[in-house]
Amino acid sequence: YLLNLCCCFVCFCLFIDLSLCVCLLNPANSPAATRKPSEKEDFKLSLITWNVEGIYGEKRSERARGLVKYLNLYNPDVVFLQELIPSYVQFLKKRFVSYLMIEGGEKGYFTGMLLKKSRVKFVESEIVAYRTTQMNRNLLVVIVNGQKLCLMTSHLESFKANSKERMNQLHVVKRGFKRAPDDVTVVFGGDTNLRDAEVTKVGLPATVCDVWERLGKQEHCRYTWDTTTNTNQNISTTARFRFDRIYLRPAIRRGVPRLAPDHMALVGLEKLDCGRYTSDHWGIYYVLIACKLFILI
Repeated sequence: YLLNLCCCFVCFCLFIDLSLCVCLLNPANSPAATRKPSEKEDFKLSLITWNVEGIYGEKRSERARGLVKYLNLYNPDVVFLQELIPSYVQFLKKRFVSYLMIEGGEKGYFTGMLLKKSRVKFVESEIVAYRTTQMNRNLLVVIVNGQKLCLMTSHLESFKANSKERMNQLHVVKRGFKRAPDDVTVVFGGDTNLRDAEVTKVGLPATVCDVWERLGKQEHCRYTWDTTTNTNQNISTTARFRFDRIYLRPAIRRGVPRLAPDHMALVGLEKLDCGRYTSDHWGIYYVLIACKLFILI
């Protein structure tokens, strides 16, 4: 009996030794590596950017309700909005009391952000003027803590003829990326009206990525202003552009979790009951994620 007991004990020790070796050689097989990370360990930030076409009165109320439907469906942490007007802002404030609205202007049309209070904590905001704009455009910058984020949105100068001014404005955005501390993640999104050649001429920092490009340049997410499908503007000629874009600069300080694009999708593709789309632009829903790595020592 004692001999059998000793043999069992030796076998058990050998099994433990072998299991430990397997874990050391292949951390993916260890319990620590296979367990599901907690919410704090697996950080996710969901965002929507959308030019809501608030300056056009055609079916504006119905289209605003369409926006509410989409925001309730996707429940994003942050929303970048362009072409807001004061009445549209008041409408959104009444329906999204769980969000904080930050406005990039007061008169005419302007940009804004919705911040989910339970997910991001507002610290401060700044409106950076574009000195040579002819369309009252600016850069709205919002700082939130907890996740250490610098959020920027803008509606860059419209129309092909204003390429020079648009590139001047992109230089201002570029400075925003450069000036942010290296432990802060910077996200810029909005209706940029940019053409690829303009981005190339300006040259963004190497640490900044175009989210659509980073996710593999998926064709179904390429065009955000597409008159071949979207009939809100009733334009006789057809045109397709990737005007709405998202740029990301992850925190670059060593030891700080790095956010990376996880997935994206166009929203607002369904025509509303009123016969219009929510906007003449498609919105972009995208998710950034950072997972901590488990290391067995």
